Amino acid sequence: MFGINNRRDFLGRNALAPMALASLLADGAHSGASTGVWVPPDGRPHAAPKAKSVIWLFMNGGVSHLETFDPKPELDKYAGKTIAATPHKDVQNPEKLKLARVTVVNDANGQQRNVLFGTQTKFQPRGKSGIPVSDFLPHMGAMVDEMAIVRSMVTTDDNHGAQTQFHSGRHMLDGEFPTLGAWVHYGLGSLNANLPQFISMGTREYWNRKDGHYLGPAHDAVPLRVDPANPLDYGKPEMASIDTDRSFRLANRLNRLRQEAEPTDPVLDARLKSYELAYRMQRALPEAIDFSKETQQTQQMYGLDRPVTRDFGMQLLASRRLVERGVRFIQIQHGGGGAGAWDAHGDLRGNHTANCAKVDLPIAGLLADLKRRGLLDQTLVVFATEFGRTPGTQGSNGRDHHIFGFSVAMAGGGVKGGVVHGATDAVGFHAVEDRHYVTDVHATILHLMGLDSRRLELPERKRLEIDHGNVIRPILA
Repeated sequence: MFGINNRRDFLGRNALAPMALASLLADGAHSGASTGVWVPPDGRPHAAPKAKSVIWLFMNGGVSHLETFDPKPELDKYAGKTIAATPHKDVQNPEKLKLARVTVVNDANGQQRNVLFGTQTKFQPRGKSGIPVSDFLPHMGAMVDEMAIVRSMVTTDDNHGAQTQFHSGRHMLDGEFPTLGAWVHYGLGSLNANLPQFISMGTREYWNRKDGHYLGPAHDAVPLRVDPANPLDYGKPEMASIDTDRSFRLANRLNRLRQEAEPTDPVLDARLKSYELAYRMQRALPEAIDFSKETQQTQQMYGLDRPVTRDFGMQLLASRRLVERGVRFIQIQHGGGGAGAWDAHGDLRGNHTANCAKVDLPIAGLLADLKRRGLLDQTLVVFATEFGRTPGTQGSNGRDHHIFGFSVAMAGGGVKGGVVHGATDAVGFHAVEDRHYVTDVHATILHLMGLDSRRLELPERKRLEIDHGNVIRPILA
């Protein structure tokens, strides 16, 4: 009958449903009654939100702040000299270097060669605000009046586990902790019952492949491909449309009969809803990432007409379409897998020239497109990376990992545009003004989403003060 033998056969073929079940079980837990003092999230924000959605753009490998958002004339002035031979030798004061929880010993910053490395590009004042942005990022520079640039970020993991740290707020040596996207997913309800509320695109490095951790796998991001024919694993129906419709009706009938026999079984009810959600996702996701109705002008804004920007541009155009349809949190990883990352230990100029060319136009296009559609005010766009690059040279023309001072940029969703916050010292070594640990970015995003992280704690998992961070209030509109 209908090409399917029984309910078990149908459920076995529809492998997307378990993912939907996990999501629905999580939603059910949020709205259930609490027997103690602690009350789980009910899907509503704790305060009036400024942002409805987040597009989290993460550059794997470590973007150099010195070649993007933080110009340092003094670095160029003393390039080729030992740090000890400059007026800035105090940057290597051992007391100032205690921040690192070392997993890999850096061989730049003067530890071996002790030589400063000049900036590998020029900076120009951009926009009406006149904020200097490097020539590697001319299109993003043209949108700087929409951006708040924080130049005073710090972290503590000096290897690429810092990717996990930037997402979760904790050093990998501390264990596994939920990521920011998982907390947003945990705290807020759905804006669109037909789509996943937390989506991931791009290459996730091996130390950064999960999100929910102790919140549970229901709060992991759903990995998405920008391919309407096959957007996610197990998301493509194996049967013809008419057979699928009949099969769902049959499964629904069988489930309803079972429900009549056991009307108080909440798991059965959630399972029934999960397969209905899976069915809706199979239709909603391909439509959401189908660009056939987008104008040529829009596709060109994202660089879909250029081989160098096409892949990343497709992810960003998909992101705009997804937030337009109510997806809460989209994280996109650019680079990864070795040569594709921003990890410029050698040939920094070549590495950053190539990587900036891939992301610069699409990001500017995303901001401009969101703004013209009236979506930027409710969509928070974040440009982040795990750490910066060293002022000291590595090899002859590279920079090593640098945790003591680096930059992030944010736009839209309640953020003030055309501002710079914080500063590093004269050679870009230490954050010296308004220093911010990575969870301050988290706190700012949660605040703009209307969430209080202290009300998201689980009773059996007390969080530390560092997990909550502090809102970066000077960049708020």
